[in-house]
Amino acid sequence: MFRVDRNLNRISPLSRKRFGELGFREREHLQEWLVHQPDALGEDLLIIQKEFDGFDETRERLDLLALDRDGNLVIIENKLDDSGRDVTWQALKYTAYVSALKTRQLVDIYQQYLDRYEGGGSAAQRICEFLEVEDISDAELNRRNTERLIFIAANFRKEVTATVLWLIGRGVNAKCFRVQPFSFGEEILLDLQQIIPPREAAEYMVNLAAKEVEESANAEGQMRRHDMRMGYWTLALQRMRDDRLAIFSNLSPSKNNWLWGSTGVSKVHFLLSFTQQEARVGLTMVNKDQAENKRLFDALHARKEEIEGKFGGPLLWLRKDDGIQSMIATSQNFSGFDPGEWPAMAAWMSETFQKFGPALKPALLEVAAGLSFAGESEDDA
Repeated sequence: MFRVDRNLNRISPLSRKRFGELGFREREHLQEWLVHQPDALGEDLLIIQKEFDGFDETRERLDLLALDRDGNLVIIENKLDDSGRDVTWQALKYTAYVSALKTRQLVDIYQQYLDRYEGGGSAAQRICEFLEVEDISDAELNRRNTERLIFIAANFRKEVTATVLWLIGRGVNAKCFRVQPFSFGEEILLDLQQIIPPREAAEYMVNLAAKEVEESANAEGQMRRHDMRMGYWTLALQRMRDDRLAIFSNLSPSKNNWLWGSTGVSKVHFLLSFTQQEARVGLTMVNKDQAENKRLFDALHARKEEIEGKFGGPLLWLRKDDGIQSMIATSQNFSGFDPGEWPAMAAWMSETFQKFGPALKPALLEVAAGLSFAGESEDDA
């Protein structure tokens, strides 16, 4: 790492340091830096526990446990000036330990973290907001064989890098980050770089490994959830086009379990969603400003009797005081993963929205205008 002198038009090297000589420690410093700045690792991560020791019959501690945006568990092992010889074996043991954790257990683990280190809050709600799902039952956490490994150290021994490359070749999502401190006068600078796989080749290496694993595995013959959702939304959107619901006419089938439709109000959307247990039609308020969502919700709730009268029945009024979003919805029980129920579920969504939309939209537009909400932008549509 070099310093640029604009006046002299020269560069000069900064002084590379060791963490030990600077008095930095693994848990007190490096670990805390990552806890409070996880995107330093190049992606959005939700730290759900540190020094995790919830393993039966062992006192071992996993440095950091996180979730990525796809709901995969990420095992993060930190070392300072040297990775040591056994860090990969250690991380693989931890991965085996956590591979069986279910959604309920992960929520409990994160709740313990929030209560101990962040003064509380709803773990389920924060996970939902991080994954952008409506309910914790919609979250796909720790699916089989999706655990990831991240190793961090100033120096990696050859036996460690060779093992990580071997794991990548076997379809394991593993990365090594080199972290090095530098000094510039009294100031300490930190260089954190992904070295394995190199960023430029990471996607190619991961895709190649995944292809080899897929080709060597027996086809299971079951439709993946993303494919299933694409199949359902294809059918449902066609039903809505047949019923002349113009609000959804320009949407494409999605791998998500939800679709949004325009309301004409910024950060407020009509919602169609389904899970394994139910289908839902709703109005969701997703402004990043929690107070704005609650203000709009309360104004609509004041017209609850009028809105439900137009709809023809009671609605679910979900203010979600502990979360950012708010929602008004109605739901119906369906076996959402059973293609045999899809025609009935699509018919229910279409018929319900034909009542729901006209009941909500006029009141929404009036209330939003009174509260000075902006009109819908292209990004919202």
